[in-house]
Amino acid sequence: MEHEELVHWLLRDPVAVAPDLLGAVLAHTTAVGTVSVRLTEVEAYRGHRDSEHADPGSHSYNGRTARNEVMWGPPGHLYVYFTYGMHFCANIVCGPAGRSSGCLLRAGEVVEGIELARSRRPAARKDAELARGPARLAQALGIGREHNGASLDGGAFRLVPPAHRAPAILSGPRVGVAGAGGSADYPWRFWLQGEPSVSAYRAAKPRTRARAAGNAVVR
Repeated sequence: MEHEELVHWLLRDPVAVAPDLLGAVLAHTTAVGTVSVRLTEVEAYRGHRDSEHADPGSHSYNGRTARNEVMWGPPGHLYVYFTYGMHFCANIVCGPAGRSSGCLLRAGEVVEGIELARSRRPAARKDAELARGPARLAQALGIGREHNGASLDGGAFRLVPPAHRAPAILSGPRVGVAGAGGSADYPWRFWLQGEPSVSAYRAAKPRTRARAAGNAVVR
């Protein structure tokens, strides 16, 4: 798929894009090699509270900030954020520019560059754990702060959508999202049934006053 076609494919509501991303392959090429991950679990996030696509679980719910700027588009880029003071997580920006939406890459199976991924994830006890969880996925792919806003144009990063939509897709509440955005009203976590790389569900931890006063989402 050419980059223009990919951008058009991503130019949709994240709730529609997310299940279509299952089975897609995201590759990252660096000076030390390429690691490719087949996506097995993703979450959709919509946007600002004053929009028709308001999402209380989204980083952009309270408005545009330096942190979430990339979420506002255009599609076809990575939105990378730092969380819990130690981890990076990666999202694929989708939807029209100005709407702020994306899909969090929660888990996947390493299908290329297994040795390089193992070197980046020495704590993994088995290969199914190399990219099991959003922080682990980013680590296995070598994604860091410097990749926020990186294009999926086939240069360092390449996204190859699946030829067909996966047949066994399950959905449920998003993982670790505080407040209404983590409820059953937002079943926007999608995963492939029976995949060992899919992460375990966990509800959000009760927020402290300091955390509640900050971002709308903890994940």
